[in-house]
Order: sequence, then structure tokens, then C-alpha cells
Amino acid sequence: MSETEKIEKEADHHPYRRPVDAATLILVDRSATTPKVLVGKRHDKVVFMPGKFVFPGGRVDKTDNRVPVAAPIPKALEENLLRGSPKITASRARSLTIAAIREACEETGLCLGSKSNGATPALEGAWKPFTEAGLLPDPSGLFLIARAITPPGRVRRFDTRFFTADASTIAHRVEGVIHADAELVELVWVEIGSKPLADLHPMTKNVLGELEKRLATGPLNHDAPVPFFHFYGGRMHRDVLGA
Repeated sequence: MSETEKIEKEADHHPYRRPVDAATLILVDRSATTPKVLVGKRHDKVVFMPGKFVFPGGRVDKTDNRVPVAAPIPKALEENLLRGSPKITASRARSLTIAAIREACEETGLCLGSKSNGATPALEGAWKPFTEAGLLPDPSGLFLIARAITPPGRVRRFDTRFFTADASTIAHRVEGVIHADAELVELVWVEIGSKPLADLHPMTKNVLGELEKRLATGPLNHDAPVPFFHFYGGRMHRDVLGA
């Protein structure tokens, strides 16, 4: 059965579900000749993608936009996030970047932050590690690599923005997040093109391919075209945001 047939069959069983906003963060270490990316191995007993290697990520929370930050998102990043359809607001664009940082810290213990210029507000919940380290989340080092919407007919549908950031932006590490009973049981820095990455979800591999092409051209920037993967007319399409 082809992928299109599988999607059409699922659509027969599941009503239309509006995709929810989500964000994924791909951390990159470029200190060696071949770049490495950080992947986590999911627990064998989780419902979604058990035992698979994944990048940290998840859905946007309603409170993400209200979290104070050490620096605003770059204007060029905001412009990339505002491209495409349906149109989103600047506050929603900001929420996506904050969600990427929060999910990475929650799932891996690696927190992207900076010292604030003034007094650091006391943050609770998922943001408590930032307060304990005297930091605020810092989205200024994020780059948008791709956007992808889960095909219709799926039980879970996400409108995901894939971000990347250099490993040098990691400002704090929380111990004990990765363990045998956690959602992620192992963290590994792997070279792009290595075996663990061959087992990624097909869409994630598409996005990683886009990142690899960007890295091959030199330092990351906000000027490169941002691909948009979405399903219509019976198949998946790759468009460019704003084209």
C-alpha cells in the first residue's frame, strides 16, 4: 500500500482534525569537519514512535507567549515565521520560538538562555531551571529551517516549525532529565548522515536534508528559502514559504 493510500484509508476512519502548533529544535555542533546533531532515543513503552531517535519538540502551550525573554526574536526570523498561509500574528510567531526552547529544556535538560539586563523574574514549572541558573530563555540564536503539516486523516496533526541553533547557545544543563524511565532514555550527538539518523521519521529526514544543504553553504542565516511540506491533491508537496 502506498503512502497516499494509507493516508486516504486513515481519513476514512478519523474526522478532520485541525493541526495544532508545534515546534522542534535541532541543535547543531559544528566544531568538527562534519556537523553533528543532537538526537534523543524515545522510551520503548511510549505510545508515539517508541524506541525511535527524535529531535526534541512538542506542541505550543498557551502560556509560551507570556514568558519573558533575554532578547527578542530577530526581525528576519519573525518575517520568515509570518510567511505562508494561514497567516499568523507576531505573538504567535514568538510563541513558536519559545516552545522550541521549552521543549528542548524539558526533554533534554539543555537550556538556551542568557543573563537578563535587569532582575531575572522568578519563573515556575518548565521554566524553573532558567530561574535557578539566573537566565531567561533566549530565542535570538534560532533559525527557521522548515515548516511541515501532518497529512489529513491522522489521529495527531501538527503544524510544526523546525528550528535549529548552534550548540554554543546552550547556556545551562539540567542533570537527571535523561534516564531509563524518562521519555528520552539517551542523548547522542551524531554526524549528519550516520546510521541513527536513517531511522528518523520520513518528514524529519526531509527537514534534516534541508538543514544539511544549509550547513554546506556556510554559516546559518535567515536569508535562505524555507521549505513548506504539506499535503494536498492526494500527495505531499514541497513549496517555499512566501514564494
